[in-house]
This record gives sequence, C-alpha cells and structure tokens, in this order.
Amino acid sequence: MARVTSETEKAVLVTGASRGIGRAIALAAAEAGYTIIAHYNRGEAAAVSLREEIRAKGGNIELIKFDVANRTDCRTKLEAWTEANGALWGIVNNAGINADNSFPAMSDDNWDSVIHTNLDSFYNVLHPLLMPLCRRKRGRIIAMASVSGIIGNRGQVNYSASKAGIIGAAKALAVELASRSITVNCIAPGIIETDMMKSASLEVILPTIPMGRVGKPEEVAALAVFLLSDAAAYITRQVISVNGGLA
Repeated sequence: MARVTSETEKAVLVTGASRGIGRAIALAAAEAGYTIIAHYNRGEAAAVSLREEIRAKGGNIELIKFDVANRTDCRTKLEAWTEANGALWGIVNNAGINADNSFPAMSDDNWDSVIHTNLDSFYNVLHPLLMPLCRRKRGRIIAMASVSGIIGNRGQVNYSASKAGIIGAAKALAVELASRSITVNCIAPGIIETDMMKSASLEVILPTIPMGRVGKPEEVAALAVFLLSDAAAYITRQVISVNGGLA
C-alpha cells in the first residue's frame, strides 16, 4: 500500500467507485493527479478493471472493500487505512442504491435497505475519517445527492428521503467544518446514463428534461473534480445540480 505523506499526494476516497458515476469520478480524479482510494463491496471484478485502467494511464489507485451500510465494517477498514496512511484529502460519498415502489406497496426491506445504504453511510463512512481530516485543517467532502432529494419522485419515497437527508446532513456538517478549511458540498444529479436507469421509461422522462437528453457520468465527474480542487476552496454548503434543467 502506497503511503500518502504529503500535500502533493492528495488521496481521495470514492465510495461506489466500481461503476456508474463513482467510476467516472475515480477516472477523472486520477487523471487530475489524485491518488484514488476506490471503494467497492460486491463488484470486485469491476473494481479490479478500474484499477487496471487507471494504472495503465499512469495513475495511482488502491482498492478498499467494505459495506457502507455496516458501521463496524466501515470503522474498522477506514480507521486502519488512516492509521497506516494519514488523512485523506477528499471523500466522495457516492455509493447508493434504489428500490423503487409505490409507497403503499413498499416493503420494509425496500425502505430499510435504501435508508441504510444511502443515508446511514453518510455517518458510517465520514465519521471515522473526520478527526484526521480536522487535524489536517484542509480537505474536501462531496456527498452525492439527487434531483429526487430536491423535488421528490413518484415511486421513490425511500430514495427521496435518503437523498434529502444527505442534503440536510451535508449542510450542517459544512457549518461545523468551515473554520477548518474543509468544504462540504452536495452534487445532485438528474437522469444520468447508469445501470440505475436501465429500467427507466425514457419516453416518459425525456419530455420533462429541458435539454431533451440524459446526462453522462463524465458530466457529473467534471463537477466533482472541480469541487476537489484548490479552486473550489470558497465553495461550501452548496447543492449543485447536474440535471439538464430538470429542476
């Protein structure tokens, strides 16, 4: 494991990095010169593929496996990493799932799995990493929200609740960390071309998007890389949408 020892070796943890938006962020951040700590849980083959792609381009990456919904697993793995390597520069809390259903038909598992994975992970992932980051007195936190957490979506009461909760948590944390020069922002993607959208009815969705198309993961990643940069040092407590004008 490469030891991160200086301000010039900026290590960024990206959760859910093996696919979709997380993968695009990991690739773009590596290209920008960050050392990527790529989290995965079940998608080991995809994570290894990401590692090979980044290394082939001359980037630095290591993989870390844990379940973002499991507090003990997060704490054990992340405390061990910081003990060995020091404070991260950035954390992109991206991992998430959906389990869409109309609210009257929503099962306990539909609700619990989404809340535990999407919202509880805000605490589970960030809490073990914050004290080293606070001692460093510089850093970036990006929480992946959603247009669903801003306007609400039919069939996504659980998902909308989790993403709205992330927005509230990030805004409060931003106030706590601002004096330490640690920024906390949310990115709220709209309809993005990922596996999560494979079952979507685009003929219904596209007319609601002023730009008339779905977004690309790389378009979200470009914003994330900017928010990680020194140029974004005075941007905090914000929710920035990437949604083609949907909301």
